[in-house]
Amino acid sequence: MKIAVVGATGLVGSVMLEELAQRGFADQEIIPAASPKSVGRQIDFAGRKITVVSPEEAIAQKPAYALFSAGASTSRKYAPLFAQVGCTVVDNSSCWRMHDNVPLVVPEINMDSVGPDQRIIANPNCSTIQMVLALSRLHWQYKIKRLVIATYQSITGTGIKAVRQLEAEEDYFAHHDVLSSTLGDTMRQQLGDQYQPAYPYQIFRNLFPHGGDFNPDGYTTEEQKLVDETRKILGDPTIQVTATVARVPVVGGHSEAVNIEFHKEYDLDEVRRLIAQTPGVILADDPDHNLYPMPIMAHNRPEVFVGRVRRDNTQPHTLNLWCVGDNLRKGAATNAVQILQSLIAR
Repeated sequence: MKIAVVGATGLVGSVMLEELAQRGFADQEIIPAASPKSVGRQIDFAGRKITVVSPEEAIAQKPAYALFSAGASTSRKYAPLFAQVGCTVVDNSSCWRMHDNVPLVVPEINMDSVGPDQRIIANPNCSTIQMVLALSRLHWQYKIKRLVIATYQSITGTGIKAVRQLEAEEDYFAHHDVLSSTLGDTMRQQLGDQYQPAYPYQIFRNLFPHGGDFNPDGYTTEEQKLVDETRKILGDPTIQVTATVARVPVVGGHSEAVNIEFHKEYDLDEVRRLIAQTPGVILADDPDHNLYPMPIMAHNRPEVFVGRVRRDNTQPHTLNLWCVGDNLRKGAATNAVQILQSLIAR
């Protein structure tokens, strides 16, 4: 079987290769594809070297499947071309997610939305995946009316450039006991050309309520994804969703505080049972022993961790919980490979 990975040298693409090697595809023919600057580069896969090719070369080899994580513009251009040669594309960008004829899939929830002739399948946004997985059985049992979400998102969601920014700032501030609301010319000059920040502000010892681009209504594109994608995956356009996204100096994963209003009353013990029984979810909720989900707990793990499950005492039918997941694993690469596994099994 030939499987292409488009964007193979990027942060998510490299994790896709790890997931393929770990999930039974180590002996398959993997075709890594990337931008021209990476073509010809040798990368490691399952103990052997494979050579990066261009997307055009990957298409010419007619792979059965292609995993994309190379940005929306690349997906818009190349995904249909892969589909034309009979390849099934699982795309991790935002390009196809809200197209009516493209399923948006978390395998544990809605794999049945993928038809037998579907050639492009969308992988949801990282913050959406972990939340809807944690909430899916609660929605089926009690029907969600409204969600109020605050996210605390890892810099890895922005990519390798953000990771390098944090590392450079950590090194800089180890020798300069100064904090600034802006990056500043002095800091740029001292760090040199290797400092190419991904954010308009320092992220070290800082956080900011900004993920994605700002829309005219004041919400960001990251916040709007939580609205649109949640409704599509859970199959309920009536769910009311409002969100605030914050970027935090963490590499282990995204954290989310979620307030859930249901249409009917719930039993708290049953809520805990439903969460614990959800495939791919681990209930980590023991306040007496300081057990609750943290990014350090989720780092490099495929599961979503849920804790701080408690009743909202200010209004009826309402619940609070905290969920954490590695945004590069279940939030991106793991989910894509699980879709691939489900397609092959089916």
